[in-house]
Amino acid sequence: MINREIPLAERIRPTSLDTFIGQKHLVGKNGVLRKVIETGIVPSMILWGPPGVGKTTLANILAHQLKVPFFTLSAVSSGVKEVREVIEKAKGKSKTILFIDEIHRFSKSQQDALLGAVEKGVITLIGATTENPSFEVNSALLSRCQVYVLKPLDKDDLKSLIENALASDAEMKKKKVEIREYEALLNLSGGDARKLLNLIELVIDYVNANEVVISNEIVMEAAQRRVAIYDKKGEMHYDVISAFIKSVRGSDPNGAIYWLARMIEGGEDVEFIARRLVILASEDIGNANPTAIVMATNCIQAVRVIGYPESDIILSQCTAYLAASPKSNASYMAIRNAQDLVRQHGDLSVPLHIRKAPTKLMKDLGYGKGYEYAHDYDHNFVKQEYLPDEIKGTKLYDPGNNARENELRARLKKLWEDKYGY
Repeated sequence: MINREIPLAERIRPTSLDTFIGQKHLVGKNGVLRKVIETGIVPSMILWGPPGVGKTTLANILAHQLKVPFFTLSAVSSGVKEVREVIEKAKGKSKTILFIDEIHRFSKSQQDALLGAVEKGVITLIGATTENPSFEVNSALLSRCQVYVLKPLDKDDLKSLIENALASDAEMKKKKVEIREYEALLNLSGGDARKLLNLIELVIDYVNANEVVISNEIVMEAAQRRVAIYDKKGEMHYDVISAFIKSVRGSDPNGAIYWLARMIEGGEDVEFIARRLVILASEDIGNANPTAIVMATNCIQAVRVIGYPESDIILSQCTAYLAASPKSNASYMAIRNAQDLVRQHGDLSVPLHIRKAPTKLMKDLGYGKGYEYAHDYDHNFVKQEYLPDEIKGTKLYDPGNNARENELRARLKKLWEDKYGY
């Protein structure tokens, strides 16, 4: 058994950029964080990236190599009181760094407590977050910080991390460890160095022998199952729903159903998924297939009645149908164009002839005068103006190029060609 009082990830945590693995765009030869250490000028910054890619390690390296006062707080267990205490300690000291882990968990008032000290240079803030800082860090604090994006570790990084752990850690060197297969280790870690190193320790403890051969089968036995990486309130939530919507829009039912499965396995609210399908049915399919909105509306009703887990079947059926449907964003573009027109021209007056005239005064003022009732004419149509004078003749709805909307285009062309050019 390995001495687990100090986890492997902590035992081999790098103390210099030369031993840091990954994030070459930040710490490589021309990386911005390497230049920060070379110049000794550290800006307040937010390190944004998924778990286990080196955010805390980089903060520690900056403080260690620059030999400056370094304070650490966790947003999970600290509040305004602890922030103010650090600020007081920093006064009179030079280049004090305050590292706040999971800064996205700080409330607005807690983040506001940092503003003055950051602005005056009393502290240099390094915040770490797994969430999009533009959503989770208030704009005043964000404007005072540089944002550096950390990437998930790739396969080569992770393999290097394993080799480094086996070669440099005293506890690991007591065992003869052979990595015969990497796939399960890499897949289960999901680019998270901490998770990978914890998994290595778990597998070695599971085998419990002086000679350990690590295979995919052994890893899966030790880990038992792969837990999907999905944070319903985090960046992954936005990324996966975006991939889901774009797959349906792109008419790829295979991609769409894969991302649907990712959300379901991650515990996403099934009603949230169904609501997105209703929106998508109008935004991306519209009149190319009017049945799409009917299907999506029935889907959300069925999901509410059935609930989890059987609702996954209903969501899959609806997703496949919408993905396979012809696409048109003509209705979506029409309302967006109309809204732009409203913002541009303000509240234009309703033409008198299409105003309602419920009182004698309104009739005397010309309300409704000259209005022609469409149903009194052949084909239930009469040419008259329905837009304000300032924007008359503006075409907002342009039917898509598909079988159903081509029929609509043909009808509109017959009625309005001289006015709108259909």
